[in-house]
Amino acid sequence: MELLVKAAEKVVLVTGAARRVGAVIARELAARGCHLGLHYRRSRQEAEALAAELRREHGIEVELLAGDLSEPNTPQRLVQQVIDRFARLDGLVNNASLYRPAPFAELRPEDWQLMEQIHVRAPLFLSQAAWPHLREQRGAIVNIGDIHGEIPLRGYLPYSVSKAGLLALTRSLAKELGPELRVNSVSPGVVLWAESQDPPDGDRAGLLARTALKREGEPADIARTVAWLLFDAPYVTGQNIVVDGGRMVY
Repeated sequence: MELLVKAAEKVVLVTGAARRVGAVIARELAARGCHLGLHYRRSRQEAEALAAELRREHGIEVELLAGDLSEPNTPQRLVQQVIDRFARLDGLVNNASLYRPAPFAELRPEDWQLMEQIHVRAPLFLSQAAWPHLREQRGAIVNIGDIHGEIPLRGYLPYSVSKAGLLALTRSLAKELGPELRVNSVSPGVVLWAESQDPPDGDRAGLLARTALKREGEPADIARTVAWLLFDAPYVTGQNIVVDGGRMVY
C-alpha cells in the first residue's frame, strides 16, 4: 500500500540495517522524523524488532526489505519496494558489509567475487536504481566505507580492496550524478569490535593506543555523521569522512 508522506518528511533506504551500526543509523534517522526502508539479509527477527521499536518511539513508517545483495536483481527490487510504499526517496545509505578473513595463500576467486558484489556492485546498482527518485528530491547517497579501504588490513585483502573500490565509487558517483545529487562516504575506525574475532592487526588495547583519542568510538558517531551528510551538508560531495578517533594519523 502506497503511503503519501508529507513534503517535509524524508524517506531513506538503509541497507544492512537490522543490527550493529546499521541499526544505530536507522535509529538516528528515525529520531529525525524519516520514514525508512530497512534492508536485511538473514536477520529477520532483529529487523522486525527494530521496525516495531522505531514505529512505537518515533511514529514513523517502516518498510522491511529482505534480500541478498549478491544477487543482481536485488538492488532494483529493493528500490521499487520503497517507491511502491512511499512514492518518494530522499536518501540512500549503502551500509551492508561483509567482514571476512582471506589469507593470501588460500585466496579463492569466490572470496574476491563476494566482497566485490557486496561492497562495490550492490552500492553501484542501488545508486543507479535510486537515482531517478533521489534526483526528484535533490537527495543524497552515503556509502559506509572503512579505514582499511585506505590502510589495507593484512589477511583481509578482498575486504580491503573492495572497500577501496567503494571509496573510488563514491568519488565517481559524485561526478556522475552532480549537480542534482550529492554522494559521500563515511569510513569508521573502531566503533564496534568484530564479533567473535580478535583484531588481526594487534590486541585491542594496542590498537586504541595507536589513536589520537586513545579510545574506541560509538556507532552513534557514525550515525550522526551519516545524518549530517544526508541533510546538513549541502555543499559537500565526493568526500570520505573518516571517523576513527585519529587512528589514521599514526
